Amino acid sequence: MPALVLHQLRTRHVGPIELTVAAGECVCLRGASGSGKSLLLRAIADLDPHQGEARLDTRRCAATPPPEWRRQVALVMAEGQWWAETVGAHFGEGCEPDWLARLGLPAAALEWEVARCSTGERQRLALLRTLMRRPAALLLDEPTGNLDEDSTARVEALLDDYRREHQAALLWVSHDPRQAARVSRRRFVLEDGQLHPDTHAGAEGDRW
Repeated sequence: MPALVLHQLRTRHVGPIELTVAAGECVCLRGASGSGKSLLLRAIADLDPHQGEARLDTRRCAATPPPEWRRQVALVMAEGQWWAETVGAHFGEGCEPDWLARLGLPAAALEWEVARCSTGERQRLALLRTLMRRPAALLLDEPTGNLDEDSTARVEALLDDYRREHQAALLWVSHDPRQAARVSRRRFVLEDGQLHPDTHAGAEGDRW
């Protein structure tokens, strides 16, 4: 799988950003509210106007049709978008039953109406929907922000396995320095539009 490479990437008050997330690596990003973390992820996903370059090894975002780029470089937001009444209607490529179980969801969840799902259930289902497309890079915007401790651990474990098995590049935004220490070995803080090494999250919890 390819690395995710950002070169002189700029959007609004963020940038220029220089960063490479290797295949099979998770890099964590923190920052104050309004610092531009979500803006940066949206720019990388080619959802917002930006300057500079994002690429998967030699495949450039600017030279890739937007739907194909977003399939390969997938943004998982804290609250996903739902456009049909039932959960299953959003899983055109099916769903791994084992993945549902690993996230504490029954197989019958695909038959649920979206309106009856809790915020945490929708968050986990939106993540599964994205993983089923087998993206090469994942842009994770607070993927456990609405979850309890048990569900958070389940999501972290599934993403760890996906990263290793598919050699995917993960750029993970988290407000929690303890989580950042658990899921990544390289961590940055976004401040004044620039990435700075995160010295707050220690190495004690590193497992990835």
